[in-house]
Amino acid sequence: MITPQPTSKPAIPNFSSGPCAKRPGYDITQLDLSTLGRSHRSKLGKDALHKVITDTAEILGLPEGYRVGIVPASDTGAMEMILWSMLGPRAVDVCYWESFGQGWYGDIIKQLKLEKVNKISADYGQLPDLSQVNPENDVVFTWNGTTSGVKVKNGDFISDQRQGLTICDATSAVFAMEMPWEKLDVTTFSWQKVLGGEGGHGIIILSPRAVERLESYTPSWPLPKIFRLTAGGKLIEGIFTGATINTPSMLCVADYQDALNWIKQIGGVQASITKSLDNLSVLEAFVADNSWINFLAENEQIRSNTSVCLSVELSDAQIKTFINLLAEQQVAYDIGAYKDAPSGLRIWCGSTVEKSDLQALLPWLAWAYQEVTA
Repeated sequence: MITPQPTSKPAIPNFSSGPCAKRPGYDITQLDLSTLGRSHRSKLGKDALHKVITDTAEILGLPEGYRVGIVPASDTGAMEMILWSMLGPRAVDVCYWESFGQGWYGDIIKQLKLEKVNKISADYGQLPDLSQVNPENDVVFTWNGTTSGVKVKNGDFISDQRQGLTICDATSAVFAMEMPWEKLDVTTFSWQKVLGGEGGHGIIILSPRAVERLESYTPSWPLPKIFRLTAGGKLIEGIFTGATINTPSMLCVADYQDALNWIKQIGGVQASITKSLDNLSVLEAFVADNSWINFLAENEQIRSNTSVCLSVELSDAQIKTFINLLAEQQVAYDIGAYKDAPSGLRIWCGSTVEKSDLQALLPWLAWAYQEVTA
């Protein structure tokens, strides 16, 4: 049966997995721009930074004693800062199942040149055997594989009696998935993902155990200023109260505050999680009805509800045509799989994407498939 070209289009066709769609109703003219042109070291600037830090902790429901800090260079900068500052005193288990986790493993063995490193890995679409994680070791892992569409089911693989630290890259998970904070010693993310913020800044969340490591351990290698979290053997508390390591964009900070305010307005982080899961259900129903498209993560228990990765029964050239057709029709932008991932689609389903836009997209997916296979 011939599928006619749909007439209805998504109101917002932005389905990129980073930077992600702005929140519904976003209006840049509504941002509080009072900090622009002012020093981030001024009382006004520090107060604005302190507020996003405290709001982040409050909305996420972080345990007492956990610290939130704003650092340079997005989630990548946050993770590199932690790897270079904290690894070394214990063996390290590195769990990965996609390109970014594999990158952390490469940095640990090739740049830091640590010798006691255990690789626990799986192919795209799969999750490795996390029972191999040794509670005596530090463990580095991604909560949600942004480029594979695979997330950990929960934190049960992390021992409550662990001796090592858990270091979690959660950039496409925080604000969209349940996070067992008591099991996470270091968590990094960037507000450009689930909250649709602007790029360039990372967030680090430290548990008291992580602070203890920072204050009791000095790496054998030199640390550039931009990576230093301690001075004189003590945590630089200012980083976690509003005195950033380098100059932040106060426009980006105002944008982040707007996103945090929106999360509060819709009912908090649980509402954000529910909205993302509802978005995933739209694609799940479509995949169930169409044999030519499948989830890269076949196991629904480990399937991401943010960076949804899909395989399509098309050649690489046909997939490029498919993606270009949708962009030309202005119904879906930036939905190609990550460059290192298997060829296919990647559609962001975080809470800043409206369910109605995903529903409007589905007929266009069927139409585009018909067009390239005709």
